Amino acid sequence: MTAPGRRRERDDPVVAAAKQGDSDAWRELYRAHAGRLVLWLQHRSPGDAALSAEDLSHESWVTAADKIHDFHGTGEEFGGWLFGIARHHAANARRRSGRRSTTPVEHADLEPHVEAVTGPEATVPEQDWVRRALGELSARERDVMVCLEVIGLDVAATCAALGMTAVSVRVTRHRAVKRLRKILGVHDDGAAASPRPSSDVHMRTP
Repeated sequence: MTAPGRRRERDDPVVAAAKQGDSDAWRELYRAHAGRLVLWLQHRSPGDAALSAEDLSHESWVTAADKIHDFHGTGEEFGGWLFGIARHHAANARRRSGRRSTTPVEHADLEPHVEAVTGPEATVPEQDWVRRALGELSARERDVMVCLEVIGLDVAATCAALGMTAVSVRVTRHRAVKRLRKILGVHDDGAAASPRPSSDVHMRTP
C-alpha cells in the first residue's frame, strides 16, 4: 500500500487497463470486489426502502467507472476506494429517506462492463448469530469489524472505505473485539465460558 500522506503515481496493469475501458480489467475488478461490497452494504442499513444493497452497489460501480481516472493505485487499493464511494452513497440514501418516502425502482442503464459480470458468492455465510453479535456493537465498531473480519479488507483499505485513520481503525477494532468476547462469553485466554456456535468469526491480530 502507498505510505500515508503519499499519493501513488503509478497504477498496476489492471487499473491502468480499466482506465482505458478494457472490459476484461473491469471484470477482474468486479469479481474481486463485487460480492464483498454487497455483503458489506447488507450490514449497513441505508434507511431508504427504495435502495437495496444491490442498488447501492450498482450506483457505486457506475460512479467508480465515471471517476476511475481520479484513482491511482492497485486493484486491491481500488477496493478501499470503491467502498468509500459506497459509503457516501449509503449516507446520501439515509439523508434522502429522512426527507421523503420512496418506492423501489428498476435499473435500465447498468454500465456495460458491470452488467455482464456476475459477482462472486459471499465468502462468509450469513448466520443469524453473527448478525446478532454485530448488532450489539456501535455503528462504528460494526463497520470496522465487518470490513476487517467479515469481508477481509486490510487496515489500509478499511481506512479508505470508512474515512478513518489507521490508529482509529485499530483502536475501534480492539474495543469491538473486547465487547464481542464479552457478548460471546469468551475469556481473555480464549476459553469459552459457555458453548459457542460451531462456526466462528476469526478475529485476526492486525
